[in-house]
Amino acid sequence: MQSAASPGEFIRIFRHHLIFHRYALRTEQAYLGWARRYLRFHGAPDNWSRDWNQTQGLTRFLESLVVHERVNASTQNQALNALVLFFKAALNEQVGDVSSALRARRVRRMPTVLSREEVKLLLESMEGQYRLMAELLYGSGLRLIECLRLRVKDVDVARGTITVHAGKGDKDRIVPLSRSLEKRLEHQLSRARYLFDLDRQENRAGVILPDALEGKFPGAGFEWPWQWLFPSALCSLDPRTQTLRRHHVQESALQKAVSKTASRVVEGKRVTCHTLRHSFATHLLESGTDIRTIQDLLGHQDVSTTMIYTHVAAVGSRVKSPLDF
Repeated sequence: MQSAASPGEFIRIFRHHLIFHRYALRTEQAYLGWARRYLRFHGAPDNWSRDWNQTQGLTRFLESLVVHERVNASTQNQALNALVLFFKAALNEQVGDVSSALRARRVRRMPTVLSREEVKLLLESMEGQYRLMAELLYGSGLRLIECLRLRVKDVDVARGTITVHAGKGDKDRIVPLSRSLEKRLEHQLSRARYLFDLDRQENRAGVILPDALEGKFPGAGFEWPWQWLFPSALCSLDPRTQTLRRHHVQESALQKAVSKTASRVVEGKRVTCHTLRHSFATHLLESGTDIRTIQDLLGHQDVSTTMIYTHVAAVGSRVKSPLDF
């Protein structure tokens, strides 16, 4: 294969494809990163020979990730998905069978789970909106990014539910909302409303809308129901359009708030935001909630993913050591 296009031109074509088809920004960044790494690994396309075999090239790249970088199975699968799309969109080529490539071994690790007492101590040691976000991670089983992307319209205090839109796997689901959070939610909504009114006074751009709603309902980004429940205190430039607008709170801010507090009050465990989601599932299982219901609440596509919590719950509460008989 020979091509007159430069690596930069291939990346530009690929980026245009991802934006045109409305891939999430995080996916766009990850896929572009894999395309750049592949081009660096094999050199510029102009240097590829006439008998260049893209399938063999991809096989070598995937195997190098396992042998030299020791990536896990999910990382290798992401690289494969990204590059198959890159070849199709930017190089106009179809990838053949790469099943013979050395694949990373899928290892299932036991999740870190907090006791109910540890969760209570952690949450009571946090303050402000970060406490409310952490309470939603645990009380509703939300993923970190799902919590940050909540919009005003997604929270139904009257019914005690939260609607998660376009979660992992682009699926919607409804999760419970604790009644104990009503007052803190009212305070958070008041804060969000203040920033919303300020942005309207300053004539700033509306919030980013999901999927194709920007074109279908161009004014929705200026409407109150579509605003972020957890807006950032400062406006920032949209990385795609360079438009100044208000985004939601950054992931790192909540991650730091949870890990910093946990380091003070929870001993012997490395606690992350996802630890609260693991604890949500385990505590529900221990209280008698059936596994299928927990699967739906977590948004797992396959119940086998949820089954890991049955082992944690069994060893933690229902199975006794023979020393205690």
